[in-house]
Amino acid sequence: MPESPIRKLVPYAEKAKRNGKKVYHLNIGQPDIQTPDIALKAIRNFDHKVIEYSHSAGNESYRKKLVEYYKKIGIHIDHTNILITTGGSEAITFAFIACLNPGDEVIIPEPLYANYIGFAVSAGIIIKPITAHIENGFALPHISEFEKLITPKTKGIGICNPNNPTGYLYSHDEIMKLREIVKRHDLYLFSDEVYREFCYDGNSHFSVMQLEGIDNNAIMIDSVSKRYSECGVRIGALITKNKDVLKTALKFAQARLSPPSLGQVVGEASLDTPLSYFEGVNKEYTERRNYMVDVLNKMEGVFCPRPKGAFYGIARLPIDDADKFAQWLLEEFSYDNQTVMVAPATGFYSTPGLGKNEVRIAYVLKIEDLKNAMECLEKALKVYPGRTI
Repeated sequence: MPESPIRKLVPYAEKAKRNGKKVYHLNIGQPDIQTPDIALKAIRNFDHKVIEYSHSAGNESYRKKLVEYYKKIGIHIDHTNILITTGGSEAITFAFIACLNPGDEVIIPEPLYANYIGFAVSAGIIIKPITAHIENGFALPHISEFEKLITPKTKGIGICNPNNPTGYLYSHDEIMKLREIVKRHDLYLFSDEVYREFCYDGNSHFSVMQLEGIDNNAIMIDSVSKRYSECGVRIGALITKNKDVLKTALKFAQARLSPPSLGQVVGEASLDTPLSYFEGVNKEYTERRNYMVDVLNKMEGVFCPRPKGAFYGIARLPIDDADKFAQWLLEEFSYDNQTVMVAPATGFYSTPGLGKNEVRIAYVLKIEDLKNAMECLEKALKVYPGRTI
């Protein structure tokens, strides 16, 4: 079981803080955006006398309300197509173990969300990485490259859209190409769409649940964590029109009894969040992204493509080893008693050796803190012993 590249450096950060150092967390996708008031009020006004189990598939009232949310964005499903889970993480795990047998393979573009590797290990399946490249912003590799990786053990393709860790937003054309290959080889198409609301520069999100002709192949993963800045309530969803997959996934859901009851109360209330909330959040993240990318690309030897979605970017740095650099930042570097915490990109690649000079940066800090963090990073790059230029 691999360590989380996002969390494995936490002991070093904690030690730095104990020593009085200010640490700017660019390593983890924990938004500092306020959770919607309507969700917080639902917690304060919770008046049940017993906090009881819900249905293993989740509260019916919540699932029916989700149907209306999805309808507004062009996804037409029934509440019986939804299984509420303990975060998006459990949804991905349930999807893997419901659809795949040990030894089966799933093709996933890399860099990929690091925990997919852990989920795959848990399910006994094999991730076959297909490498996307920083030079073209981590666009979807050509379909012919997918074809080369397909074997009799290949049972699915997985994507994260918008992407964590790259911030890439797959276009309608790219999703349609995936539909063709999925249909041709009768594969599952797992699509993690938890960052749907975070699309920039007028770009829009296109869901695999909007694809025609692959109802039994498409499986969508969703979550309230990022959308409403509710990472701690641990509420996600597995969504598909494939009844057999849902029936099987429900057995695993019954084994864990139910998703968090209080979390579902928060998730259901959050569906009434006004559009103005998302407009404000989108504007804030756009400003942060623009500032961060512009500053990074002005640093000597640094390159960071401009993300089209989510709130992450992968930056290539003039360093010898991203893991060593990230640890050095916390253990040895200080600028005005401050430092930064980044996530080494090596953990986001399944192919050994890739990402050695790349880091993932989450622009989840307010502009003032982001400015200080970027200043620290620039100073650090100038004095890092393993600098390569």
